[in-house]
Amino acid sequence: MKVAVIGAGLMGSGIAQTFAQAGYEVTNIDTFPASLEKAGANVARLFEKKVAKGKLTEEEKKKILGRLTYSGNMEDVKGAALIVEAVPENMELKKSVFATVDGLADPDSILVSNTSGLSISEIAAATKRPNKVMGAHFFYPAPVMKLLELIRGIATDDKTYETMKEIAKQIGKTTVDAPELPGFMVNRILVPMQNEAAFMVMEGCKPEDVDNAMKLGCNFPMGPLELTDFVGVDIMLGTMKGLYSGFSDSKYRPCPLLENMVKAGRLGKKSGQGFYRYDENGNKVG
Repeated sequence: MKVAVIGAGLMGSGIAQTFAQAGYEVTNIDTFPASLEKAGANVARLFEKKVAKGKLTEEEKKKILGRLTYSGNMEDVKGAALIVEAVPENMELKKSVFATVDGLADPDSILVSNTSGLSISEIAAATKRPNKVMGAHFFYPAPVMKLLELIRGIATDDKTYETMKEIAKQIGKTTVDAPELPGFMVNRILVPMQNEAAFMVMEGCKPEDVDNAMKLGCNFPMGPLELTDFVGVDIMLGTMKGLYSGFSDSKYRPCPLLENMVKAGRLGKKSGQGFYRYDENGNKVG
């Protein structure tokens, strides 16, 4: 079975790797050559480390990498039974990608969006096969995280859902059925907690105290502010804005501190400073 993954960023390349490791033939497609080159180099380097540590044999590495190809041509979705979209979280961009893919993909191909909270029904409406469109939200890093949120649009049929659920099992994921509402399941619970943690910092609490309270009091592996820096302050703020807009409920009001941090370019690990400061290798300093 051939799988095509649209988007070669951190999520897209990770999803492509996940399918290749599970035995699928995968084509990772992106319109930016630099993204494809970086994705291929990162995956190759990752597997070289696994071989060096004895977690993978050289032969196993070659087989996995042999199932993974990279392309800048959208027409390479042809022949793929499953097409996973993993482009940036922008509705107009996703609808454009789905409209293009719909015109190129085989008639029976299932089209899946890796959106973390956008409407599946709206995305599906950009195609002529809304019954074969659904959401499958992977978590970062995709090859490691076991959860996969499955989201049905209004038109998603039972066959599409059952097929995706079986595929999820084959690639080692545990699925949950999330409602087609902003944030789905995980982000609807998690992101407001991160937002509340930002409010506490705005009110005078130290970031390390907030994080330690949750790590030591609730046994969290990572504090909510550390997680915000890891994901990206801008990404977290965007998700919070989506919840606020979607539910029109004051409990989802984004923390003003997050707005100011984004304006100042303090986006977390990727910018070198968020709630904490980081060196060029992404290690926390100070």
